[in-house]
Amino acid sequence: QVQLVESGGGLVQPGGSLRLSCAASGNIVTINTMKWYRQTPGQQRELVATVTRGGDTVYNDSAKGRFTISRDNAKKTVYLQMNNLKPEDTAIYYCNAQISSSTTWVSQVYWGQGTQVTVSS
Repeated sequence: QVQLVESGGGLVQPGGSLRLSCAASGNIVTINTMKWYRQTPGQQRELVATVTRGGDTVYNDSAKGRFTISRDNAKKTVYLQMNNLKPEDTAIYYCNAQISSSTTWVSQVYWGQGTQVTVSS
């Protein structure tokens, strides 16, 4: 079974930094696009950042200049470095990845369980 497991969330003061990690495991053949989403109570899940298999990145407006998405293909891990955090960044952050496995040989989208990020004094 393919799984995505997030880590690195926690409580941080405004202006602080956190680094989120998401490790993929299982019978993985190829990991294609990887993404970070976030969701706050009563809101739609929001796409924060995307990194392609080749390392190209895209950010939403709120993340530009503050967040950096990266990946280590050997470790099957995607990261989100978050700097200059603001209270409005508070959310559950979810890892998302398009993965083909040796079980099905068909690309499917997988989600992690989420990690809580709280920015507060």
